[in-house]
Amino acid sequence: MQYKKYIKQRFNSIQGLRSFNDTLPKNIKRVINKRGQIYSETLNNWKYIVGEDLFKVCYPKSFKNSNKFSVSTLLVMVQRGHEVELEYSKKEIIDRMNGFFKDDVVKKIRFTSFDDEKKIIEKKNIQKPNVTNNRYKDKINDVKNEKIKKSLLDLNKVFREK
Repeated sequence: MQYKKYIKQRFNSIQGLRSFNDTLPKNIKRVINKRGQIYSETLNNWKYIVGEDLFKVCYPKSFKNSNKFSVSTLLVMVQRGHEVELEYSKKEIIDRMNGFFKDDVVKKIRFTSFDDEKKIIEKKNIQKPNVTNNRYKDKINDVKNEKIKKSLLDLNKVFREK
């Protein structure tokens, strides 16, 4: 890649193929690195942060960074019935996350419960009385070759049975 300095422009530009990281303005790079990386790193290391037992019953859903009105919040989905366990270990999870990132990243954790029941929906056996329309029956009857006509009618019967 060649770096080229234009006299009339304020910024230096890069000629040739650029990576996505090079095309973004510096302010946006800082925001993406600071906010986007926290959630992805949390997802990757969730088992280490919460431990083996809680890892099986919960997962992080989203991360909202702090602004003027609220503090940084991690939203965690919890399997119904295990909310109390997570509520007791909330302080420990916050401490581990802040220790992992070596910064005061999370100040509050919110829990949302979900059902983990695997509901099996039975399919109703809906059988149509005639799979082929009358139009197709007429066309089958118009076929002059008896072997082909018989095989098409047999095919129709097989479809009706299924």
